Amino acid sequence: MTQGEGTAVLRPPRNTLNERAVGWWRAQWLLLTAAPVVPLVVLGALIGPARFWLLLPAAVLAAAGTAAAVLFPLWWFRTHRWEITEDAVYVRTGFFWQEWRIAPMSRIQTVDTVRGPLEQLFRLATVTVTTASAKGAVRIAGLDHEVAADLARQLTRITRDTPGDAT
Repeated sequence: MTQGEGTAVLRPPRNTLNERAVGWWRAQWLLLTAAPVVPLVVLGALIGPARFWLLLPAAVLAAAGTAAAVLFPLWWFRTHRWEITEDAVYVRTGFFWQEWRIAPMSRIQTVDTVRGPLEQLFRLATVTVTTASAKGAVRIAGLDHEVAADLARQLTRITRDTPGDAT
């Protein structure tokens, strides 16, 4: 956010996610794809008369899931951005439907760092910044786990030193 003659100008946040986020998202897509494909393949192998009707949707789902696992994570990586300043946390996600989330430091209630099993495997973490917003928390997923820990410490320090909003 820059100031120009008393008017705030919104600019894209500067930071990208960690490159390992692409692999993490791909693993999620492939696991999501495997959930219906594996049972269909097993049933197709076991039930001869229904083999075609079970393996055909398995093949279609596998092809669609694999294509999504290849393309979407690259797309997401190019569009997800984040930044923190002394005033706010900025997050931008989406391509067709871009969402910009701004959490003023004075409105932050909690800062959490989460590392699920897949995130741990890829050495990534998610930082969740909770405010009183009806829209919900601001999440920055796909950060290097050490960057996420530093970010949580920095946000905690900044919010501690920021006077609360009187509104």
